[in-house]
Amino acid sequence: MFKGSMVALITPFRNGAVDEKTFQRFVDWQIGQGTHGVVPCGTTGESPTLSHAEHKRVVELCIEAAKGRVPVVAGTGSNSTAEAIELTAHAKKAGATAALVVTPYYNKPTQEGLYQHFKAINDAVELPILIYNIPGRCVVDMSVATMARLAKLPNIVGVKDATNDLTRPVRTREAIPDNFCMLSGEDGTVLAFLAQGGDGCISVTANLAPRACAEMHLAWQKGDLKTAAKINARLAPLNEALFLETSPAPVKYGASLIDQSGLELRLPLVPVTPETQTKVKSAMRFAGLLN
Repeated sequence: MFKGSMVALITPFRNGAVDEKTFQRFVDWQIGQGTHGVVPCGTTGESPTLSHAEHKRVVELCIEAAKGRVPVVAGTGSNSTAEAIELTAHAKKAGATAALVVTPYYNKPTQEGLYQHFKAINDAVELPILIYNIPGRCVVDMSVATMARLAKLPNIVGVKDATNDLTRPVRTREAIPDNFCMLSGEDGTVLAFLAQGGDGCISVTANLAPRACAEMHLAWQKGDLKTAAKINARLAPLNEALFLETSPAPVKYGASLIDQSGLELRLPLVPVTPETQTKVKSAMRFAGLLN
């Protein structure tokens, strides 16, 4: 259902508020550069600090700007099942293609709790759902067995896998039919993830290098491994630099250098240090994004 380079969109702010004009211009630029799908209100979009009203507005703005040209996968997760259902229902009403639902953070549910959380959302809203499994941020790790259980439900269509475990896609493919979509959440290992059976990536790096990321995935899909590897090598320093400090602070700095966003973040995130600025700028030059 989903493949290629999908971007985990940043959310530009101006004077404390969502910068709606800049955000929609950014979505349009992404699509013009070849991005295969857009993902508003994920971690990279600073969703933890968006109010519910802002969250819903950003999803609506994204759908409006995309104009049906590419899939819009709205982040709708919460550690409250009722809130996740509410946000997912809104995404459906707004016209999103699918929802990206993160595993409940802080609560530390058991595998049965994870199953029941996603089943409740599946039962409440008829919208394709991608499970977002990111143990580094959420503490809990959904097992392959639990994911296989969930994949039997009609609306659970895939996973954004940010475990950084490259055995995971192979084991997932063994346990779940081929129509289950597997997207990496780790730019640094994306080619290896594809080689292990993945379909694409929900990318942070694509915020800054949408064309290169899209071309890498297209080359892979065509079997042009030499071109895919060459692009991957060019992006490797950038993939690393964008996580020298907590994301999305580095990528927002990078976006400011190409006039796609301001520097503004919401606390508790703060701007990156001068040392990280230098490394991000250098990596962007290496990738051919700056003169």
